[in-house]
Amino acid sequence: MQYVSTRAASASESQPFSKILLGGLAPDGGLYLPAEYPQVTGEELNAWRKLSYADLAYEILKKFATDIPDADLKALTAKTYTADVYRNVREGESAADITPLRVLEQDGDKTLMLQALSNGPTLAFKDMAMQLLGNLFEYALAKDKAELNIFGATSGDTGSAAEYAMRGKQGIRVFMLSPHKKMSAFQTAQMFSLQDPNIFNIAVEGVFDDCQDMVKAVSNDLPFKAKQKIGTVNSINWARVVAQVVYYFRGYLAATTDNAQKVSFTVPSGNFGNICAGHIARMMGLPIDKLVAATNENDVLDEFFRTGVYRVRKSAETYHTSSPSMDISKASNFERFVYDLVGRDPARVRTLFQKVDTAGGFDLSGKPGSDGDEWQKVAQYGFLSGRSTHKDRIDTIRDVQDDCGITIDTHTADGVKVAREHVEAGVPMIVLETALAAKFNETILEAIGMDAERPAGFEDIESLPQKFVVMPPDVEKVKAFIAEKTGL
Repeated sequence: MQYVSTRAASASESQPFSKILLGGLAPDGGLYLPAEYPQVTGEELNAWRKLSYADLAYEILKKFATDIPDADLKALTAKTYTADVYRNVREGESAADITPLRVLEQDGDKTLMLQALSNGPTLAFKDMAMQLLGNLFEYALAKDKAELNIFGATSGDTGSAAEYAMRGKQGIRVFMLSPHKKMSAFQTAQMFSLQDPNIFNIAVEGVFDDCQDMVKAVSNDLPFKAKQKIGTVNSINWARVVAQVVYYFRGYLAATTDNAQKVSFTVPSGNFGNICAGHIARMMGLPIDKLVAATNENDVLDEFFRTGVYRVRKSAETYHTSSPSMDISKASNFERFVYDLVGRDPARVRTLFQKVDTAGGFDLSGKPGSDGDEWQKVAQYGFLSGRSTHKDRIDTIRDVQDDCGITIDTHTADGVKVAREHVEAGVPMIVLETALAAKFNETILEAIGMDAERPAGFEDIESLPQKFVVMPPDVEKVKAFIAEKTGL
């Protein structure tokens, strides 16, 4: 399996999985995708219905990581997806299921389900990929006796998931940017309370998009990137995206009994990485009917899927909401879908995303003066969207608590609200859980009048000592900080 950049000038620039594993952006500024999507047969789907999560992950990942020996890959997935790692399950569920399904609503032939993805060590869906990434990185670095300095940005959950996956890993340091005072108290404490010497937290005086822009700027400084051995765990990292493909297969197989059935997924969406994994699963042949992107008030993606206009907001136009991990106005992974939407034409992708940088977006609606008409093809890929507000979140959290006895987090509430608008008879709708409610207790308390339950070990996390530095959104200052801490 070879990988190409969404902006590559030539197919000869393709790379194998192991060569792109530790990086983020391609040297040309594009994102990596398979030269062609591997296909899944009906026979394989039938066989996979009986597998453990670890074995399913192995079967899917070996289609993408063809240059890692099968025995090594199987050992890595077996080490990652265990009941000990994903142990924060609700009463009555088995940790061995890793991502159990729960029925939230049943109305005749309409079924709304929740896929639990937050049973890992940081109580967020990011653990599903990040724990594997930590083991893959350590494996690859050990083979080459190499070191890696991970540089990333987080709006809340990516950072803690990355740091918990990489803490104590041989040959790895983590430098993580986050928007200063714009995460929940729980999210902040989860990251900043880590005292491991290989973990460095940098609170940026700005919004998430400022952090994300700094990561891209450093990634595009190829001499600095090479000298400092910079890699990334943000959702632009291909290995992280492909690890997320696995739970779409798991959700489908758990919700159906034969391959003639279809399901739909609603995905709380900010950076487009999570739902991009669903797009890849669908392109592989998984019988997905609809992929529904649920946004909060920062509705860049919803606007595109409704109108064909991709309009990036400036930092001052980005709302600070009660689902803060989706407070994103420039969706990094969206380029991967656009690459498929425009017929895998890298020159066209380069032109469109240069326009994002110079004009703040592009228009594919086909209207006079637009940049093209490819938006008309969105339906062929099954995409729909919707938007949620703070009041919607409060009402949805309260409804689900009253009706099901389940407390959902604010981002998942955005997903449930939008899923209700798109659920169809005969096609189960699965909402992907974002995190456990305890990570956003301020809003849970407002919605249901009591604190969210916390898993053991997290009872008093906000009182722990915190270690972080505050910086302005200045690329040169963060580069100097990295150089100082690495000594390179």
